[in-house]
Order: sequence, then C-alpha cells, then structure tokens
Amino acid sequence: MAQKQEKKVGILLERSTRITKLTFIKAFKKIGADVTPEQWVVLDNLYLQNGQTQTELCEKAYKNKPTISRIIDITCQKKLTTRKNFTGDRRKFKIFLTAKGKKLVEKCNPEIEKLRALSWKSLTKKDYETLNKITDQLFENLSSYE
Repeated sequence: MAQKQEKKVGILLERSTRITKLTFIKAFKKIGADVTPEQWVVLDNLYLQNGQTQTELCEKAYKNKPTISRIIDITCQKKLTTRKNFTGDRRKFKIFLTAKGKKLVEKCNPEIEKLRALSWKSLTKKDYETLNKITDQLFENLSSYE
C-alpha cells in the first residue's frame, strides 16, 4: 500500500470518531442527558453488566486507568455510579450503576439506537463485518509496536 494511503487511514478513523462523538454530544443535549460520550461508554457497559472493576472497564472502553478513574469520579459525583468495596482490601472496588444511572441509560437508549441505525444507513451486514475485520487487524498490528 502506498505511503500516502497509509497516512490517510488515521485521518479517516479520526474523522469518523470525531463526527460520532459530536453527534452523540448533540443527541445527549437534545434529550437533556448530562453525560459525555466517554461517560456513556462506562454507563452502557455497567448497564449490560453491573458491578465491574476499574480494570474491566478499562479493557472494555479501551481507556487507560487514569482516564477511567476520572470518568468514574465524575459519574460518581453525578450519582450515576457508585464504588463498592468487594474484598477486605480498601483499595479494590467494583463500580455499580445507581438507580439514577440506570434511568439515564434507559432514557438515552432509544436515541442511541436511532444514531446506530442512522450511522449504518445504506450499509450492509457485510460492510459491518469488513469494517470490524479491518479495525481489528489495525488494532492487532499497531498493538505490537514497540
């Protein structure tokens, strides 16, 4: 592949990520949800499986520990999540969605589903599979960089 095309991949991914985040921000604002796309990823993961460790959330959100910690701090301040000790070790916590957090996720879900449908408009299941294959391979390739 030509050098010029390889550089373009990063730009295309960044462009898609940016419009996705901006659209999510616009959708959250439209429905009066005080949440960011980064916070949404954590809330959505907890909605699907409540009571996860910070490490589990890092892996699922592809964020580092300081970033996830900051997001959790904010969602705890908003009373959307709570930290609960799960061992005798005061440093180990699981993160849980609160009733307020669950209500917010359920309020957002219909709008998120509309966004997902809009983003895949005119695209096929095969297109989705191809995108997954390409992004997974990019991730694998770049994860080995030293």
